[in-house]
Amino acid sequence: MTKKYIEKILAARVYDVAEETPLEYSRLLSVRVDNKVLLKREDMQPVFSFKLRGAYNCIYQLSQRKKIKGVIAASAGNHAQGVALSAQRLGIKATIVMPKTTPAIKVNAVKSYGAKAILIGDAYDDAYQHAVALAEKQKLDFIHPFDDPDVIAGQGTIGMEILRQYGGDIDVVFVPVGGGGLIAGVAAFIKHLRPEVKVIGVEPDDAPCMAEAFKHKKRVVLDHVGIFADGVAVRQAGKETYRVAKQCVDEIICVSTDEICAAIKDIFDDTRSIMEPAGALAVAGMKKYIERENISGQTLVAINSGANMNFDRLRHVAERAELGEQREALLGVTIAERPGSFRTFCNTLGRRGITEFNYRYSHDDKAHVFAGIQLSEGFAEKDELIAKLESKKYPVVDMTDNEMAKIHVRHLVGGHNADLEDEIVYRFEFPERPGALLDFLTRIGKRWNISLFHYRNHGAAYGRVLVGLQAPKSERKALNAYLDELGYPYWDETENPAYKLFLSND
Repeated sequence: MTKKYIEKILAARVYDVAEETPLEYSRLLSVRVDNKVLLKREDMQPVFSFKLRGAYNCIYQLSQRKKIKGVIAASAGNHAQGVALSAQRLGIKATIVMPKTTPAIKVNAVKSYGAKAILIGDAYDDAYQHAVALAEKQKLDFIHPFDDPDVIAGQGTIGMEILRQYGGDIDVVFVPVGGGGLIAGVAAFIKHLRPEVKVIGVEPDDAPCMAEAFKHKKRVVLDHVGIFADGVAVRQAGKETYRVAKQCVDEIICVSTDEICAAIKDIFDDTRSIMEPAGALAVAGMKKYIERENISGQTLVAINSGANMNFDRLRHVAERAELGEQREALLGVTIAERPGSFRTFCNTLGRRGITEFNYRYSHDDKAHVFAGIQLSEGFAEKDELIAKLESKKYPVVDMTDNEMAKIHVRHLVGGHNADLEDEIVYRFEFPERPGALLDFLTRIGKRWNISLFHYRNHGAAYGRVLVGLQAPKSERKALNAYLDELGYPYWDETENPAYKLFLSND
């Protein structure tokens, strides 16, 4: 099976438009993790992503008759730009169907390459269905973002370059995974020539389509995928990519949003380049693997797959990177409500830096503090600190891994209201487009009073909202039915300890 792909990869036509990107030694990161780290810089492609390779190779292989008619693709970003530039270089027409939630920077990039951009629906699946229907109606060739042998072969040239650029022993190659086109091509080539080299895929823990396929030994459709690493937000691995991956890939590692943010910072520190979240997945997975296996002195390659980062997302990345590096802990601590209690609390913390301190008067005898604490020795230090605080009779709730606390509550601390009754709190995600927030408010507020609302734009395809609604117990069933009908993903956070400490009147 891999022999077929070796031939296709060796014959792949990518360098008419793509670059042979450097395999760079990551000096600072290598010292930190005590291993030799090499970064494959696919962020340096003309479209700042590896996707150009597979798109061009696939379009180039089409017959002249098909090229005359033109091509069509569905994408929310990098594949769209790859198809658009490839079509421009080959002098053929291209139509790209994109969700309405696609950031303007990516839509404008597609148009700048001469392609026609059609905005349909709120998610990739909507755009995909429309593109497939349009392809059939207009007799256009659909260029799949990952599940096509020519696309896989084009991406596989990265594996060929890695082995050519580094002649020494390589222990592990880490590859970001969405639908699987990149890892299928890279793993097929590397395992055929160097079967002793481990190939490990890396996915976000909220979009683990290939990890779930490996777990269940068949492709599965995820009910929901996370929105942070949008470049790999795929609900189902490709049929062909899974077939190749299950034979050539050693394992799949899943990483958190915080770990991805930390990896973006790691790469920036060494290269002064800013990866998009999907582009930093491989480094995040590599760090997790090193910690899990307790290895040192090995040669590790991580593929930096892309750098199409929206500028306004940087504040979110910077905020979460310290948590991902285990350099910050978020704690909810109850202290006495009396003069000098804060000073006493700080003395207990010692000489640690306080990155955040939020509280508001709650009761006559106690106050709830939301504290960000700097760490120098990772989460082991956090555990020691919690134990020390508890030994001093401070009730402590660890918020470091609490998503609601990190996204919303840290900005809302102090929202107690003694007169508030029958409040239920939900966390929502909804498509981020002009008018979407107003539409959300209009739809959510028809029957039940909104008692709490927090929204923060993270520059992503989806908005995140925390909502408190007043609903008597007799109306809870009707409320849940109504929320189901809205069609937005939502989570009941009423029992979340972050809500209980800082927002509830309970």
